Amino acid sequence: MLTQEPPTCILDTERLRLRTLVIDDAPFILELVNEPSWLRFIGDRGVRSIEQARDYIVQGPMAMFARLGFGLYLTELKDGALPIGICGLIKRDSLPDVDLGFAFLPRFWGCGYARESAAAVLAHGLGALGLKRIAAITSPDNRRSIRLLESIGFGRECRVAMADGEAEVELYAHPANPA
Repeated sequence: MLTQEPPTCILDTERLRLRTLVIDDAPFILELVNEPSWLRFIGDRGVRSIEQARDYIVQGPMAMFARLGFGLYLTELKDGALPIGICGLIKRDSLPDVDLGFAFLPRFWGCGYARESAAAVLAHGLGALGLKRIAAITSPDNRRSIRLLESIGFGRECRVAMADGEAEVELYAHPANPA
């Protein structure tokens, strides 16, 4: 049986709390990674059960946080601690820079939560973590994510393929270095 530490609050914003993911967040993660918008814009992670969601949390966000001191954080409303999405920093082998990632349940879109959390994570990465540059990737047709990235100062740089045979994604960065 897996044991876990209690979640650690990483950032507070006016309306949100961003905290480490814990094993008990598996039901929320199961819902999020199977949302049609996640499947379309991020991809199928093959998470179909609570146990697989636990493994996803342990092997992904928890492992990255333990290794690097950052990762994807559960984003919850301060009022009621309701989980609404994830937002954080990721270090992928396929990119030279740390990148900003976010995903929210559709019922919380249009409220400014993604922008609020992404701006806080960007400031944390550039400030507390001392990163000089932060990237972000998005599907070329994900207009909502593109608008969000541009609104917090990211600039488009180029299209990149994250792996052989995969569709290209748009690479944004803050600060931008246009190609």
